[in-house]
Amino acid sequence: MTLLLGIDTGGTYTDAVLFDEDKGVIASAKSLTTRNDYAIGIGKSVVSVIGSTQISTKDIGLVSLSTTLATNALVEGQGGRVCLILIGFDETALERNGLREALKGDPVIFLGGGHNGQGEAEAPLDEAALNSGLDVAGPITAFAVAGLFAIRNPEHELRVREILLARSEKNSVTCSHELSSKLDGPRRALTSVLNARLINLIHHLITSSEALFAEMKIDAPLMVVQGDGALISAEIAKLKPIETILSGPAASLVGAAYLSGEKDAIVSDIGGTTTDIAVLEGGSPRLDPAGATVGGWRTMVEAVAIHTVGLGGDSEVTAAKSGFGLAIALGPRRLVPVSLLATEYPKLVHDALDAQLLRDRWQDSFGRFVFAVGRESAHLATLSELEAALLAELKAGPKPLEKLITRRRQMSALERLVSAGLVMIAGLTPSDAAHILGLQDSWDKAVAEKAARLFARQKDTRGQPLTRTAEDVSRMIFDALVAKSSETLLTAALGGDPLLTPDEAVRVLRAANREASHPLVKLDIGLQLPVIGLGASAHIYYPKVAARLKTEAVIPDHAAVANAVGAVVGQVRMSAHASISPTDKDGYRLYHSGEPLDFESVDVAAAEAKRLLTSEARALALEAGAVEVQTTFDRRDNIAHIDGREMFIESHLDVTAFGRPRIAR
Repeated sequence: MTLLLGIDTGGTYTDAVLFDEDKGVIASAKSLTTRNDYAIGIGKSVVSVIGSTQISTKDIGLVSLSTTLATNALVEGQGGRVCLILIGFDETALERNGLREALKGDPVIFLGGGHNGQGEAEAPLDEAALNSGLDVAGPITAFAVAGLFAIRNPEHELRVREILLARSEKNSVTCSHELSSKLDGPRRALTSVLNARLINLIHHLITSSEALFAEMKIDAPLMVVQGDGALISAEIAKLKPIETILSGPAASLVGAAYLSGEKDAIVSDIGGTTTDIAVLEGGSPRLDPAGATVGGWRTMVEAVAIHTVGLGGDSEVTAAKSGFGLAIALGPRRLVPVSLLATEYPKLVHDALDAQLLRDRWQDSFGRFVFAVGRESAHLATLSELEAALLAELKAGPKPLEKLITRRRQMSALERLVSAGLVMIAGLTPSDAAHILGLQDSWDKAVAEKAARLFARQKDTRGQPLTRTAEDVSRMIFDALVAKSSETLLTAALGGDPLLTPDEAVRVLRAANREASHPLVKLDIGLQLPVIGLGASAHIYYPKVAARLKTEAVIPDHAAVANAVGAVVGQVRMSAHASISPTDKDGYRLYHSGEPLDFESVDVAAAEAKRLLTSEARALALEAGAVEVQTTFDRRDNIAHIDGREMFIESHLDVTAFGRPRIAR
């Protein structure tokens, strides 16, 4: 028997599944994600899932991992010190696409060289300027190289790599033409910078995971999920970590298609921190043609078209003014559920809440606790004296917020520590409400009830409390999450459609769900596709969400670990791209990963492109870990019609190679 081990590291949980290609999922397990060291949480999940069966680790033939590390690192500004080498560009390139902001003061070396749109060298590569620039660049963790029109001719980028590796074989070099075949040099440079910044982080995750698996005597290939849902070998992921942004959402889509059997559906994955919404078309994830946007940067990485909102089981719950009364507001910030914190620090949490319940006057700090995450971060070197003092105080353990913050300036400092990912706040969340309502039973229900009773004491402008009981507060939180999830799904489904703006659609949905209908007008709005609900709490909320949207909720078996399932059922898929353009001499020039080639006929050029691309894509797929590789070829000619005549403008050609990953038997 050969089993596949799928792992997903989410914001709250790390999931693991054991998968049999004939039987499907045979075991699953969850453990809390350890963001200070992801491998710890991975190890706990793997030990748990193997311990729940009678299998031997020798039976595992493949391990596949989806991870939030790259996405979180870009959002939080983590990563190493990089050096960007720009060939043929001037300093104005830094002002485009947020390139200067992404560099964060890291060095840039400008070189003469680069090519024109026909792939011809504009100037010789200035190797002397490269060597002198490297002498003063200082310590660097990785290099990013971007040349003008390098996708037309990559020779200068490749020569710079040769020089960097000649100086030290340990140098890590990202060339922009290897990440994207699209025009827009500054955005290729941005993507290369982000990739270089992530290399050390992903390398550490993969090597620590490999060491963990070796210790557990799991001798199997390790794959990683890309942002488009395809799999790549761990060795490729080490070199191109940028390809793993949105890895988790992509894995959930692949898992949703497999577990549900649905071909066309809207997938909504509710986690602890966010809800990720995407579309299945013909059984495959819809991709974002403009490239993935993460941390505010629009990259050139092909990834799933995802609509993400800060709404999940661990969303911050607040009471916002609504007219004269109060209404429940959720997110976007994530808190640690107070009932979860109490499982590790029961006396601290119970004692603090009991003392607060004895006091008559509500304070915003009630029911909240603060603790240090305890991980390495680039932000540590930039802390102010006040921020450093707060962090040092929390190193001894969690504190009630009211005990930690005694001055207004301290609150601003605490918010900066939270934004930097160094500190987290625990408080009332939808997960706590679910425990009170009997919908979940993993953590300390008594603590959740105490926190909810405190929360209910908040008063509106008329001096009336929000409500009277913990159950009433919990029901309000539940209803608020269902309503917001429904509105978010509707907004995501509409996208940029001019039929209705998101605000108009939400107003219609709210009106349609009012108890009192209009005497003359019938309002109705909903979705035409089923909603596949994923995540540990999907079964709690999504039947109600689907009912509001007049559609069917599909909650497949193993929906709570769909990401981990998606990590093992996906395929390796690699593509190679080329284009053909007319030349001034009535010929046709083929642009591909090597030097441009000239032909007298566009069809002959296309035939050669197919041959070159097929060979390249197959080699990439095999290197990425595929077996029994198959290929598809696509040619798209752009023809203009002028005065009744056809004029060839350009041709785009793609070969995609795909196959299942290699499995150790």
